Amino acid sequence: RVGRGRGSGRGKTSRRGHKGHKARSGGGVRPGFEGGQTAAYIRVPKRGFSNKRYQTPLEPLNVGKLSDWIKMNRVPRDGLITIKDLDKTGVVGKIKHGVKLLGTGLEQLDFPIHIEVTRASKAAIEAIEKAGGSVTCTYRNRLALKAHLKPEKFDILPRSARPKPKIMPYYTSWELRGYLAPEVQLRNRKLEAEGAFERK
Repeated sequence: RVGRGRGSGRGKTSRRGHKGHKARSGGGVRPGFEGGQTAAYIRVPKRGFSNKRYQTPLEPLNVGKLSDWIKMNRVPRDGLITIKDLDKTGVVGKIKHGVKLLGTGLEQLDFPIHIEVTRASKAAIEAIEKAGGSVTCTYRNRLALKAHLKPEKFDILPRSARPKPKIMPYYTSWELRGYLAPEVQLRNRKLEAEGAFERK
Protein backbone atom coordinates (compact mmCIF):
# COMPACT_ATOMS: atom_id res chain seq x y z
CA ARG A 1 0.00 0.00 0.00
CA VAL A 2 1.16 3.54 -0.71
CA GLY A 3 1.90 6.11 1.98
CA ARG A 4 3.03 3.64 4.66
CA GLY A 5 6.64 4.73 5.20
CA ARG A 6 9.91 4.54 3.29
CA GLY A 7 10.44 0.88 4.14
CA SER A 8 7.46 -0.10 2.01
CA GLY A 9 9.07 1.25 -1.13
CA ARG A 10 5.99 3.38 -1.68
CA GLY A 11 6.31 5.83 1.18
CA LYS A 12 6.95 9.54 1.59
CA THR A 13 5.47 11.05 -1.59
CA SER A 14 3.83 7.72 -2.52
CA ARG A 15 5.63 7.65 -5.91
CA ARG A 16 3.89 10.85 -7.00
CA GLY A 17 6.99 13.05 -6.94
CA HIS A 18 7.11 16.60 -5.58
CA LYS A 19 4.19 18.96 -6.09
CA GLY A 20 2.50 19.57 -9.37
CA HIS A 21 -0.96 18.80 -10.73
CA LYS A 22 -0.43 15.02 -10.77
CA ALA A 23 0.74 14.99 -7.14
CA ARG A 24 -2.54 16.39 -5.85
CA SER A 25 -5.59 14.50 -4.70
CA GLY A 26 -7.84 13.98 -7.68
CA GLY A 27 -5.16 15.34 -9.98
CA GLY A 28 -4.23 13.96 -13.36
CA VAL A 29 -5.03 14.64 -16.98
CA ARG A 30 -7.70 13.14 -19.16
CA PRO A 31 -6.81 10.75 -22.00
CA GLY A 32 -5.83 12.68 -25.11
CA PHE A 33 -4.60 15.79 -23.24
CA GLU A 34 -1.25 16.99 -24.59
CA GLY A 35 -0.28 19.69 -22.12
CA GLY A 36 -2.26 22.46 -23.72
CA GLN A 37 -1.16 22.11 -27.33
CA THR A 38 -3.78 21.21 -29.91
CA ALA A 39 -4.56 17.53 -29.36
CA ALA A 40 -4.15 14.94 -32.11
CA TYR A 41 -7.88 14.18 -32.33
CA ILE A 42 -8.48 17.87 -33.09
CA ARG A 43 -5.56 18.23 -35.53
CA VAL A 44 -6.69 15.28 -37.64
CA PRO A 45 -9.37 16.23 -40.22
CA LYS A 46 -12.78 14.60 -39.88
CA ARG A 47 -14.38 12.91 -42.87
CA GLY A 48 -17.59 11.02 -43.42
CA PHE A 49 -21.06 11.17 -41.93
CA SER A 50 -22.99 9.20 -39.35
CA ASN A 51 -26.78 9.23 -39.21
CA LYS A 52 -26.89 7.60 -35.77
CA ARG A 53 -28.63 10.62 -34.26
CA TYR A 54 -31.46 10.25 -36.78
CA GLN A 55 -32.07 6.53 -36.20
CA THR A 56 -35.44 5.41 -34.88
CA PRO A 57 -34.85 2.06 -33.15
CA LEU A 58 -37.98 0.06 -32.31
CA GLU A 59 -38.46 -1.96 -29.14
CA PRO A 60 -38.39 -5.69 -30.03
CA LEU A 61 -41.15 -8.03 -28.87
CA ASN A 62 -41.07 -11.76 -29.56
CA VAL A 63 -44.25 -13.73 -30.25
CA GLY A 64 -43.16 -16.35 -27.70
CA LYS A 65 -42.77 -13.79 -24.92
CA LEU A 66 -46.10 -12.17 -25.76
CA SER A 67 -47.77 -15.59 -25.72
CA ASP A 68 -46.31 -16.39 -22.29
CA TRP A 69 -47.46 -13.07 -20.82
CA ILE A 70 -50.96 -13.56 -22.19
CA LYS A 71 -51.13 -17.06 -20.67
CA MET A 72 -50.10 -15.56 -17.31
CA ASN A 73 -52.87 -12.93 -17.71
CA ARG A 74 -50.27 -10.16 -17.66
CA VAL A 75 -51.36 -8.89 -21.09
CA PRO A 76 -55.10 -8.61 -21.89
CA ARG A 77 -56.12 -11.11 -24.55
CA ASP A 78 -59.60 -9.75 -25.27
CA GLY A 79 -59.95 -7.09 -27.92
CA LEU A 80 -57.19 -5.35 -29.83
CA ILE A 81 -53.76 -5.37 -28.17
CA THR A 82 -52.24 -1.92 -28.77
CA ILE A 83 -48.84 -0.40 -28.08
CA LYS A 84 -50.41 1.30 -25.06
CA ASP A 85 -51.31 -2.12 -23.61
CA LEU A 86 -47.77 -3.38 -24.19
CA ASP A 87 -46.29 -0.32 -22.50
CA LYS A 88 -48.72 -0.45 -19.58
CA THR A 89 -48.01 -4.11 -18.82
CA GLY A 90 -44.22 -3.71 -19.15
CA VAL A 91 -43.76 -6.56 -21.63
CA VAL A 92 -41.44 -4.25 -23.60
CA GLY A 93 -38.90 -1.67 -22.46
CA LYS A 94 -39.20 2.09 -22.78
CA ILE A 95 -41.00 2.81 -26.04
CA LYS A 96 -39.41 5.75 -27.83
CA HIS A 97 -40.26 5.20 -31.49
CA GLY A 98 -42.49 2.11 -31.51
CA VAL A 99 -42.57 -1.69 -31.21
CA LYS A 100 -41.51 -4.36 -33.69
CA LEU A 101 -43.05 -7.84 -33.42
CA LEU A 102 -40.58 -10.67 -34.08
CA GLY A 103 -41.19 -14.36 -34.75
CA THR A 104 -39.00 -15.96 -32.06
CA GLY A 105 -40.99 -18.55 -30.07
CA LEU A 106 -43.86 -18.64 -32.58
CA GLU A 107 -44.51 -22.32 -31.85
CA GLN A 108 -45.82 -21.31 -28.39
CA LEU A 109 -48.73 -19.36 -29.85
CA ASP A 110 -51.80 -21.61 -30.07
CA PHE A 111 -54.66 -19.11 -29.69
CA PRO A 112 -55.84 -16.12 -31.76
CA ILE A 113 -54.77 -12.58 -30.88
CA HIS A 114 -55.37 -9.25 -32.62
CA ILE A 115 -52.45 -6.86 -32.25
CA GLU A 116 -51.43 -3.43 -33.50
CA VAL A 117 -47.68 -2.63 -33.60
CA THR A 118 -45.33 -0.34 -35.50
CA ARG A 119 -43.75 -3.11 -37.57
CA ALA A 120 -43.81 -6.92 -37.68
CA SER A 121 -41.65 -9.59 -39.27
CA LYS A 122 -43.16 -11.87 -41.89
CA ALA A 123 -42.66 -14.89 -39.59
CA ALA A 124 -44.61 -13.17 -36.79
CA ILE A 125 -47.44 -12.19 -39.15
CA GLU A 126 -47.67 -15.73 -40.50
CA ALA A 127 -47.69 -17.32 -37.02
CA ILE A 128 -50.41 -15.01 -35.65
CA GLU A 129 -52.67 -15.36 -38.69
CA LYS A 130 -52.18 -19.12 -38.69
CA ALA A 131 -53.55 -19.15 -35.12
CA GLY A 132 -56.59 -17.16 -36.28
CA GLY A 133 -55.47 -13.68 -35.26
CA SER A 134 -54.50 -10.51 -37.08
CA VAL A 135 -51.61 -8.03 -37.22
CA THR A 136 -51.83 -4.36 -38.17
CA CYS A 137 -48.69 -2.25 -38.60
CA THR A 138 -49.51 1.36 -37.72
CA TYR A 139 -47.24 4.40 -38.01
CA ARG A 140 -47.22 7.07 -35.31
CA ASN A 141 -44.81 10.00 -35.16
CA ARG A 142 -43.21 10.93 -31.83
CA LEU A 143 -45.98 13.32 -30.76
CA ALA A 144 -48.81 10.98 -31.73
CA LEU A 145 -47.07 8.05 -29.98
CA LYS A 146 -46.72 10.09 -26.80
CA ALA A 147 -50.40 11.03 -27.00
CA HIS A 148 -51.32 7.36 -27.55
CA LEU A 149 -49.31 6.19 -24.54
CA LYS A 150 -50.23 9.06 -22.18
CA PRO A 151 -53.42 10.75 -23.40
CA GLU A 152 -54.01 12.30 -19.97
CA LYS A 153 -51.15 14.75 -20.65
CA PHE A 154 -53.01 16.34 -23.57
CA ASP A 155 -56.04 18.61 -23.53
CA ILE A 156 -56.58 17.99 -27.24
CA LEU A 157 -55.19 14.77 -28.70
CA PRO A 158 -53.05 15.46 -31.80
CA ARG A 159 -53.68 13.52 -34.99
CA SER A 160 -50.91 11.26 -36.21
CA ALA A 161 -48.85 12.47 -39.17
CA ARG A 162 -48.84 10.38 -42.33
CA PRO A 163 -45.73 8.26 -42.93
CA LYS A 164 -42.82 9.94 -44.70
CA PRO A 165 -42.49 9.16 -48.43
CA LYS A 166 -39.49 6.92 -47.72
CA ILE A 167 -41.51 4.55 -45.51
CA MET A 168 -44.92 5.02 -47.12
CA PRO A 169 -44.57 1.80 -49.23
CA TYR A 170 -44.24 -0.22 -46.01
CA TYR A 171 -47.54 1.00 -44.56
CA THR A 172 -49.44 0.67 -47.85
CA SER A 173 -48.34 -2.95 -48.33
CA TRP A 174 -50.81 -5.79 -47.73
CA GLU A 175 -47.94 -8.26 -47.49
CA LEU A 176 -46.48 -6.31 -44.55
CA ARG A 177 -49.99 -5.63 -43.12
CA GLY A 178 -49.64 -1.84 -43.33
CA TYR A 179 -52.61 0.06 -41.92
CA LEU A 180 -53.02 2.12 -45.11
CA ALA A 181 -53.43 -0.97 -47.31
CA PRO A 182 -57.08 -1.24 -48.51
CA GLU A 183 -57.10 -4.99 -47.74
CA VAL A 184 -56.05 -4.36 -44.13
CA GLN A 185 -58.69 -1.66 -43.66
CA LEU A 186 -61.43 -3.92 -45.04
CA ARG A 187 -60.27 -6.83 -42.87
CA ASN A 188 -60.26 -4.68 -39.72
CA ARG A 189 -63.76 -3.34 -40.42
CA LYS A 190 -64.98 -6.88 -40.91
CA LEU A 191 -63.38 -8.01 -37.63
CA GLU A 192 -64.93 -5.04 -35.77
CA ALA A 193 -68.32 -5.84 -37.26
CA GLU A 194 -68.00 -9.45 -36.13
CA GLY A 195 -67.02 -8.28 -32.62
CA ALA A 196 -63.54 -9.81 -32.78
CA PHE A 197 -62.10 -6.60 -31.35
CA GLU A 198 -63.01 -3.01 -30.67
CA ARG A 199 -60.66 -0.08 -31.30
CA LYS A 200 -59.62 1.73 -28.13
